[in-house]
Amino acid sequence: MVVEYIRYRLPDERWADFEAAYGRAGAVLSQSPHCREYDLTRSVDEPGCYILRITWTSAEDHVTGFRTGPLFGPFLAEIKPYVDDIEEMRHYDETGVAGSGAAVPSLYDWAGGAGALQRLTETFYGLVREDDLVGPLFAHMDREHPHYVAMWLGEVFGGPDAYSRERGGYAHMLSQHLGRNLTESQRRRWVSLLLDAADLVDLPSDPEFRSALVAYLEWGTRLAVLNSQADAQPVTQAPVPRWGWGVAPPYEG
Repeated sequence: MVVEYIRYRLPDERWADFEAAYGRAGAVLSQSPHCREYDLTRSVDEPGCYILRITWTSAEDHVTGFRTGPLFGPFLAEIKPYVDDIEEMRHYDETGVAGSGAAVPSLYDWAGGAGALQRLTETFYGLVREDDLVGPLFAHMDREHPHYVAMWLGEVFGGPDAYSRERGGYAHMLSQHLGRNLTESQRRRWVSLLLDAADLVDLPSDPEFRSALVAYLEWGTRLAVLNSQADAQPVTQAPVPRWGWGVAPPYEG
């Protein structure tokens, strides 16, 4: 891992727009497999001074992975008006000297890892097969399909990148939806059955985890419907999304 620090200095009339821009840019960062975490802080002593901290998988992944990939353009479009306000921009290696603050677990770990997601998808597709609305979509489903979807969810939720390494990543998942003309009714039933399966296999039911799960399902299924239409022009190359807790990290007492 390598940590990038960027120090900005802005006049007070630009603070609100700057923070809003990084809110949008952060949504792009969160989709990158090279970005592990990021935060933007503002100095208490000098309120016009901001520090952006981004943890990358490596400096090379940042420079030749992210900056040459499809996400850099949308990211730069948001923060470009503030490039001239940068005072310092450097990469730093971790030294191993750190405090003992509790780390926030990934959604993958909180859910119970690969085993829990495998139970989820096996139960879910059992419900799907018996459903009159979405069942026909999976009439000729590969017997390994539940396993592949568990791999996808595992990578999305912060686990191993097995789907990218073994199944072709985002491009392969996209190919499964092209030309299928999925409907809104089918999308809603898909989400409903998956949430039923989550209850049946006792996935964590705390509000924080379930809100993150539902947020991903809403985003992912709506995108699938859009990409499945005959006139769709989807983005064909992108990293597998990396979903996080959003505004509600796990409550641990």
